[in-house]
Amino acid sequence: MADVNGRSARIVDAVRTQLWPVPAIAVLLALAAGTVLPAMDVAVDGKLPENISGFLFGGGPDAARAVLQAIAGSLITVTSLTFSLTVVTLQLASSQFSPRVLRTFAADRFVHYTLALFMSAFAFALTVLRRVRSSDGAVPGFVPEISVTVAFLLSIASILGLVLFLAHLTNEIRAETMMQRVADETMATLERNFPHDAGPPRHAPAAGPGAIRLESARTGFLTSVDREDLLRLAVAEGAVIRVDSLPGASLVRGVPFATAWPLDSHTEFEAGRVDRLSHGTNAAIHTGSERTQVQDAAFGFRQLADVAARALSPGVNDPTTAVHVLGHLSGLLCQIPGRVPGTRCLVDEENSVRVVLELPEMAHFLDLSMAQPRLYGTGDPEVARRLLELLREVSWCDKAGSHRHAILDQAQRMEAAIFAAGHLPQDRAALLEQARALVAANTA
Repeated sequence: MADVNGRSARIVDAVRTQLWPVPAIAVLLALAAGTVLPAMDVAVDGKLPENISGFLFGGGPDAARAVLQAIAGSLITVTSLTFSLTVVTLQLASSQFSPRVLRTFAADRFVHYTLALFMSAFAFALTVLRRVRSSDGAVPGFVPEISVTVAFLLSIASILGLVLFLAHLTNEIRAETMMQRVADETMATLERNFPHDAGPPRHAPAAGPGAIRLESARTGFLTSVDREDLLRLAVAEGAVIRVDSLPGASLVRGVPFATAWPLDSHTEFEAGRVDRLSHGTNAAIHTGSERTQVQDAAFGFRQLADVAARALSPGVNDPTTAVHVLGHLSGLLCQIPGRVPGTRCLVDEENSVRVVLELPEMAHFLDLSMAQPRLYGTGDPEVARRLLELLREVSWCDKAGSHRHAILDQAQRMEAAIFAAGHLPQDRAALLEQARALVAANTA
């Protein structure tokens, strides 16, 4: 099973959703190259064969300065333009789709690499410019031919990069592209948190005698839990620890978010153990100012549902986009029956449950996917029909009938919502027939 609670996963997620790390690394490499290549030029000056030197820059110091200055000046302008277009794209994504999809756009590797190319070419040209030397009689002039040629090639690559970036940006602001990216990220999160080989679920024990509530030391969204650290803490303190909050839940400082009780029901926690449990549990959980998809599988469902709700708002009035979102949500929901969602138990070497983690159940994912589209879109026959099809598709994929109760509950809610909506008699009759067929199929 993949390690979904390691520090590396949080670091990777934090780095990939920031615009600056890749360009910053590229600038440092460009500074190093701008220092090393001129030294190589000095070493091979006049020693290269003509069939190679013929492809290198052949101008004098003044021409080299002009070329490098033109490259540096134009690239800093192009970089500013690229940043501006990126910011505009983020604003459009926030207003048109949802503020919660900004992390998806900020994690776009193509944007990172394009900015890295522009900024590294600029830094390289400026660094090489320092080594160009004109002759003053006593000291001969020097032109780092290889370095100037590399700067020229970087500028050509930057021109091509700008064209590709504009084409990429045009594709990225399309709703279909954004929905597919969120769906892909959510699928990857489901794979990490609910793998096929997770084995049968273990029964989570109820809180025993002497149970205490553990208060949060911080305010923010629960982004991840270091499961191994929490298991070691429970074993060391002879306790069972249950994290009562789901990933993505909002924690408030001073409000309980976990429960602990002695493994031995005949003992009680003394003050020192209570302090260690409180401190250790808080150290094993991580909070942030926004939700992430490191361990929060429900976050992707929330993002897609928000896009559907925004599309169904009177200011946008785009039910077709909502129908497309429901298609992606159905595709994700249909992958859950083959997995084991819900509470996860961690055991010690003696196979005793020591840590209980609350994770989303199928009912939670279904409610996230359907609640807002049902509220805002049931009045549109196409949206209502797609919601019913979503339930039919999930019901079909639930071969074992493990989630029949959750599907039945949603089908009954859809029946009530359709009955209350102001559809034409023919549309209402057709939709109610579909809803009642779903109810009957999941009641038998």
